[in-house]
Amino acid sequence: MRRSRLSQILAGVLVNAIYEMKNYPVVLISTVISPLSLLLVITFVSGGALFGTAIEGGLIMIFFSSGIALQSDLSHLKNDFKLQDMIVSSPTSARMYMSGMALAEIVYSLPALVILVALAGIYLHPSLIQIGILTTVLLLMFAVSVAIGFMLSTFSNDVVQSYAFSRLLSLLFATLPPVYYPITYVPSPFNYLAYLSPTTYAAEIMHSATGFLHISTSLLILDWVVLLVVSTIILYVAVKKTRWRDV
Repeated sequence: MRRSRLSQILAGVLVNAIYEMKNYPVVLISTVISPLSLLLVITFVSGGALFGTAIEGGLIMIFFSSGIALQSDLSHLKNDFKLQDMIVSSPTSARMYMSGMALAEIVYSLPALVILVALAGIYLHPSLIQIGILTTVLLLMFAVSVAIGFMLSTFSNDVVQSYAFSRLLSLLFATLPPVYYPITYVPSPFNYLAYLSPTTYAAEIMHSATGFLHISTSLLILDWVVLLVVSTIILYVAVKKTRWRDV
């Protein structure tokens, strides 16, 4: 049973990542350019003062955008290749299918991820506790974005529409909010608008954990509570509203 589940997950990685990376290596450039270009811009504009937070922002962008990108990839496979119809009629469950495709998005983003992790290790020198905090936040953001991406893909009937939604959601959640720089740089009242995005709370936690943002313990606890509650709600809605067999 375990070997069967593992093979199902690996099949998703092969279909959604390895095949495209092998046959169309040029597409890997976009996965590297997006987070690193913003990192360079923020670093140059700040004179290097925000290099550390920009690294963390790049990591948030990769994990969140990777999950959201699942929407367009799944929509493409569902509508153009009718893959989901075949999966529905097979023993493969929605959970195994989504796990394999989600892991594929991480594999697809490995070039940029390796660069940013290396920069974080060299520049931030994170302790084991800090690594644990950063990893927890990033995986939580990835899980939320995967849930959103998978839910929207089951409703989408056109891959062009899916690509548009993916870009829009990445912009709203991973680019516009203060993830590449501390929220203290956002003037009032726009800083209150930033708190509408869960990535803002994720960034605050990461920036605080690495010493780039100094906030009170009560505010840090509030960030965790809001992030966990919002993530739970999004995951719950995604599970309830996702159409799997009724397609």
